[in-house]
Amino acid sequence: MGALAMLGQLWPYLLAMGAALAGLWTAYAKGKASQKARQDAADAAARRRAQKIDDAVAGRTPADNRGRLAKWSRS
Repeated sequence: MGALAMLGQLWPYLLAMGAALAGLWTAYAKGKASQKARQDAADAAARRRAQKIDDAVAGRTPADNRGRLAKWSRS
């Protein structure tokens, strides 16, 4: 009976602890999702830029590409 009486007195604190843990978990999950979205956007931008470079290089002859690369590396 003593444990039940103690639980009767402590339930508001236990409820508050549970709510605090739920709030922390929610904040963590939202932060993780936000970071993943930012990283996905950065990855997509990098892929677009790489594709533009690949498209530009693919349209020229290998000799032209080597000449441009040599010129670029000296600058």
